[in-house]
Order: sequence, then structure tokens, then C-alpha cells
Amino acid sequence: MKVITFLLRTQQPLLATSFEGDPNSDVSYSYIPGSMIRGAVIGRYMKQHGLSELDLAKDEVKRLFFDGNSTCYLNGYLQSNEGKRTLPIPRSWFKEKNAELTDESPVRVYDFSLDRGDELENPKFVGEGFWTTERGSINYYTEKRRINIHNQRDRKKGRSTQGEGEIFRYEAIDSEQTFQAVILCSSETDAQIIRDLLEKSSDIWLGGSQSAGYGHTKISNISHIIDAADWNEVNIPVDDDRTDREFLTVTLLSDLILRDDWGQYAIIPPSSEHEIPAPLTRELKKVLVGEIQPKRCFTSSTVVGGFNRKWGLPLPTVPALAAGSVFVFELENFSLTPEQIQAIEIKGIGERITEGFGRVTINWLNQKEFKLKLPNKSPSISSPGLKTDISHILAAQMAERLLHKKIEQTLHILGVKLSKVIFVIVNFLV
Repeated sequence: MKVITFLLRTQQPLLATSFEGDPNSDVSYSYIPGSMIRGAVIGRYMKQHGLSELDLAKDEVKRLFFDGNSTCYLNGYLQSNEGKRTLPIPRSWFKEKNAELTDESPVRVYDFSLDRGDELENPKFVGEGFWTTERGSINYYTEKRRINIHNQRDRKKGRSTQGEGEIFRYEAIDSEQTFQAVILCSSETDAQIIRDLLEKSSDIWLGGSQSAGYGHTKISNISHIIDAADWNEVNIPVDDDRTDREFLTVTLLSDLILRDDWGQYAIIPPSSEHEIPAPLTRELKKVLVGEIQPKRCFTSSTVVGGFNRKWGLPLPTVPALAAGSVFVFELENFSLTPEQIQAIEIKGIGERITEGFGRVTINWLNQKEFKLKLPNKSPSISSPGLKTDISHILAAQMAERLLHKKIEQTLHILGVKLSKVIFVIVNFLV
């Protein structure tokens, strides 16, 4: 396999709609889905070849966009302050319920997949987010969001009319944030085709409501084609530390879609009490070729879907195991090999792996206890870049005018209230 990495920096809010919220609101995912990246690359491919629609019978089209064994578009996750691709928080990480993570104080975290000790009186899941290791510290990242309110309008008149005017709430990924995405290809030829498509223009539009000021994104830092042997999604080589363990620990790096023996979508966690192996156990056995027994799991479920621009319709929604879920198995009379781990981690498991689903890692973590902290704030974000005297003068004038406006508003409100009090007193005396 060949690997291409690149950065996506949001210039406008980005709406990668999930299935959270009420019917009159759209809540974005906390990352850029691989399916959205694939759709943007397909758009460039069609424009380059002058196509109105794709020929699905063409081998090149199938390899580049629809065959998970040939090409995978991984989710774009937040980039850390030091340029690393962060990954979802494992759901086996717990902290004390009342412990709050702040800029000044980190929190002590325990990985229950390795050992569930008695240190925590009221354990609580750390929470949704992303993490990475930087300079020996484990840092916690969350995306910034922007909430905008929109109302339904008549397209011709440009305003709401009778029977319209419904209010919509959009919770989108905010602008000026950087995400790192990855594309895996089975051959260098295909990798070069996709790399050339990414280099066509630095401007790309992703997500929904693009005509309403959403989705403008910049592509940058497109890597040269990397061999899969020199790349690892979790930045940890497959060595003796990961193969020589008592248990098999599987961590989901993205949502996982599986079907049971009857072809139905299933989110059944593995359990030793089930007579029929869970879908995840069955998928792992295909690669491991050995006996494994479920021991414990820390998981959650979600609902995933999508949107087909050709049809102009949403895709069917299906249940999935959520990213960050952790499953622990006992190994029976066999040991892991580096080849087995690499086969699972490179290819992935489950359905829709070409869109970034089914990314897993084996025996990833080995720290039972550690401190989780917030990253240091970037100087460019914490302080404004006023470099000239004119900029300082304009900023001071703007601040002074805003202050005068607030004072006038406050005096007006006080005057109205005072007049009402005087009116009541006069009427009382009369």
C-alpha cells in the first residue's frame, strides 16, 4: 500500500452533518469524514475528464473510489500544535467524576482496558475528543464549533413570506482549524493520480450549505507518496511489545459497521455469554486464524449515514460501533505475529472501509495510569497580530466606539426604567 497525507484548513465553518440534534438543527461531526473527502476528489476527477457522471464499469474508477481493497479515504482528524494527526479518545479511559481538566491542572487518567484498579471512587469516562503524545505529555484536543441561526426564506424574494420563516440552527466546525487526512492506495500509479488531483487547486469545498457560506477549505502540505512499511496510523511500530502480550486489545480509530450472520447491521459487543460469536469476533478470526475469547469491552454506538449527490438523497442510516471503543480478548494457544497486526491495521475491517470506516489498531496502549493535560495555547491564537501603529490606533478607536455604544444602551435602559418608576409614583400619589 501507498500513503498520501495532507492538511485541510477550514476557511469557513464546515458542516459535516451528523445525526445529533433535533429536526430543525444540523450538528456537525467533530472531524472531516473520509466519505466527504472522497466526494471532493471524485468531483475533481470528473471535472478533469469532462464527465457528467462516473462510469462504474471502468476499472480505474472502481479502484480509485469504490474498492476498499484498492483505496481508502481516512477521516480528517484535528492536527496537534506540533503537527501530529490526533486520534479519538479511547472509551476505556476513566477519571474521577469531579476531576476537571483545566489549563492549570491536568487530570489523572486510568486505562481500564489494562487494569481496573480501586483508585477511583466514582469513575467517569474522560469524554469525547482527540489526543496525542507530545514531548512526553498526553494532550487532549477538542475542535472549536460555531453556532449560526438561519431562517427559511423565499429564494426569489430573499425574505421569509407567509407560511415560511422557520428557524434552523447550524452547529458547524469553526473556521481556522487544521485537520490532517490520509489516503491509502494499493499502487503507486493510483496514488499519483490522486495526488495530482489534490494538487489541482488549494481551494476545495466540503460539506453542506456551501452556497450559504460554509465549506471553503484549503489543501496544503501534500506529502510525497509514502510506502506503507514506513507509515503507521498510531505512530507505533509493530514490535515485540505489541505482539508479546497476554491479551488482544482492539481499539477502533473510526466508526465500525458490521453485519451479523443473517445480514443485518449489528452493534452487538463481544461477550463470552453468547453462543454465537459477535460480528467483531468473527471478523477478527478471519485474519488471526486462532481462538479468542471476549474478556471485557468499553464501547458505545452511533448512527451513520451520508448523502448521495447524484441522487440528491440521503443514504440509509445504519448503526455502528463508535470510534474509540475498546475490546479485550483472551488468546487461546496462539500468539500474534507482526504480519497479522499489519494486515488488520492497513486494510481495516467491516463495511465502507473505502470511506474511512473500520480503522482499528491492535495492542496500542500500555500505560495503566497517566496524566492528561490541555495543550499549550498557540501564540498566534492567544494574542492579536497588531504589528503597526495604524493597527493599534484603529483597534483603540473601535474599542472606544463599542464602549460608548454599550454606555448609551445602558443609560437608555436605565432611563426607560426610571421613567416607569416615576410614572408609577405619580399615579400612586394622585
